[in-house]
Amino acid sequence: MPDFQITDTFVQLMPLGKVLLAFGVMLLGLRLRQPLWLSVLAGGLVLALSFHMPMAQWAQVAALSMFQRETIFLVLILALILFLSEVLEKSGQTRRLMQAATGFLVDPKLRLAFFPALVGFLPMPGGAVFSAPLVRDMADDLGLHRRDTALVNYWFRHLWELCWPLYPGIILTSTLAGVPLARLIVYTSPCIFLCMLIGWRFIMRPATAHLAGADPQGSVPRDVRAALTEGLPMLIAICCGLGFEVGMTFLAPGLPFELGIMAALVLAIACALIQNRVGPGFVAGVLTDRELYRLVALVVSVLVFKDVLQASGAVEQLAKVASGHGALFALTLGLPFLVGLISGITVAFVGATFPIILGVLHNIGAGDQLLPYLTLGLFAGFTGVMVSPLHVCFILSCQFFGVDLGPAWRRLLVPCGILLACGIAWFLALTRLL
Repeated sequence: MPDFQITDTFVQLMPLGKVLLAFGVMLLGLRLRQPLWLSVLAGGLVLALSFHMPMAQWAQVAALSMFQRETIFLVLILALILFLSEVLEKSGQTRRLMQAATGFLVDPKLRLAFFPALVGFLPMPGGAVFSAPLVRDMADDLGLHRRDTALVNYWFRHLWELCWPLYPGIILTSTLAGVPLARLIVYTSPCIFLCMLIGWRFIMRPATAHLAGADPQGSVPRDVRAALTEGLPMLIAICCGLGFEVGMTFLAPGLPFELGIMAALVLAIACALIQNRVGPGFVAGVLTDRELYRLVALVVSVLVFKDVLQASGAVEQLAKVASGHGALFALTLGLPFLVGLISGITVAFVGATFPIILGVLHNIGAGDQLLPYLTLGLFAGFTGVMVSPLHVCFILSCQFFGVDLGPAWRRLLVPCGILLACGIAWFLALTRLL
C-alpha cells in the first residue's frame, strides 16, 4: 500500500515538476547570459515538449499568440512608455524636473529619497543608474557610507512598481487577468506606503543616523512654474491615462481600455517633443535604442509562454495538484517569488506564473477571490525581484558606488522579509473583506 501511495503522489506531482523544469531552463539561460526573451521562449518549448505537445503545434500557438489583440496592444503601450522615458532622459528633462523640485524639500533625507523616487515614475531599465549621480553628490556632502547610499538609491527607485500605471508589470497583470488597471491599483496601492515605511526605517534611518538635522546644501529657491512645466508630460501620461480609462468604462464600455492609455501616452510624447524642440534625428536615435526592442521581445515571449501553458494542458493538470485553497495559496506565493528571485524582473514573473495561477483559480472555482490572489502574487513576485541579486538596478547601483554585492544584499533580507509578510497579511485581510 505505501508503494502505491508513493507512486500516486509522484504521478500527481509530475505536472509541477515539468513546470519547474521549464523554469530551470529559463534560469540556465540567464546563467549563460542569454537574452531573457530567448530564455523564456526556450522554457516554453521545453514545457510544450514535456507535456507531449508536437513542435508544429508549439510553433502554431506561438505564431497565433503574437497576433492576438492583447499582445499587440501591450507591445504598443510598452513601446510608447519606453519612448517617452527615452525622450525625457536624453533631452535632459528628467534632470531639469529634479532640479526644479529640489527647492520644495527642506529635509536632506527627503531629498535623498526624492531623486530615485522621481526617476522611479518612469520605467526605465536600469533607471537606478540615472539617479545615482544626483544621490551620490548629496550623500557625499552628508557624509554617508557608500553602501548605504547604494541601498537608498536602489530601494526608493522602486516604490511605485506595483501601483504606477506606466509600469509594464502591472499593465501585463491587468491584461492577463482582464481586470481594469484602475481597479487593480486600488488593491496594490498599500505597497507604496509599506515600501516607504520599510525603506525609511531599515535603509534611510541607519544611513543617516549620524546627521544632526543640518542641511549642508542650504536653501534652494522654489519654482512652481518650472516644476509644473518640466513635469507636464508625466502629468499628462498619468492623469489622462487614468481619466481616459475611467471615462471609457462609463461612456464606451465596449472599447478596449488600452486605447485610453495609448492616447494619453501619445499626448505625453507630443508634449515632450514640443517642449524640447527636437527634430527627426533625435527621434530616430530614440527609436534605435536596443533596450526598447529587447523589452518588446520579452513581452511577446511571456505571452507566448502563457498561451503554451494553456494549449499544453499544463494548467488543467496543475489544477489537480492545487485542488484546494491551501495549495493555491502556496502556488501563488511560491512561484512568483521564485521567478522574481531568478530573473529580477517584474514582467518575467507576471508573464511566466500568472497564467498558471489564473488557470488554477478558474479551475477550482475560486474566481470571486481573483483580486486577493493577484495581489498576493504581485507582492510575492515583487519581493523576489527586490531581493534578487540578479536585479539590474541593484547590480548597477552597487557598481556605481563601488560596494560589494554580498554585504549590500544581506541588508535587503530583513526589509524584503517584512514586505512579504505584510503582503500575506494584506491578502488575508482581503479574503475576509470580499
